[in-house]
Amino acid sequence: MSVVVVAHIRPLPEHLDAVKQAFLDILPEVHAEPGCELYALHEADGVLVMIEKWESREALNTHMTAPALTAIGPKLAGKVSGAPEVQLLDPLPAGTKGAL
Repeated sequence: MSVVVVAHIRPLPEHLDAVKQAFLDILPEVHAEPGCELYALHEADGVLVMIEKWESREALNTHMTAPALTAIGPKLAGKVSGAPEVQLLDPLPAGTKGAL
């Protein structure tokens, strides 16, 4: 069963552009990872929100140790207010448009 992830990343205001670019730089690599169905970056009021969909928890677990994600950590050091706030969501489909 697929899993949806919502992650909130809070860049320090003076580093918003650098943090945003760090994530934009890894998007193509993450999109090519096995099991990645959606990896989309959004922004609201200086907060970056990553919405992800993985074909399984196993695919998500593999992503968590994949080169793209592990390489971004040092690029974010000192530029974010803390660790991302991450929610793992199990879809509850309803109707023809009720799931990601």
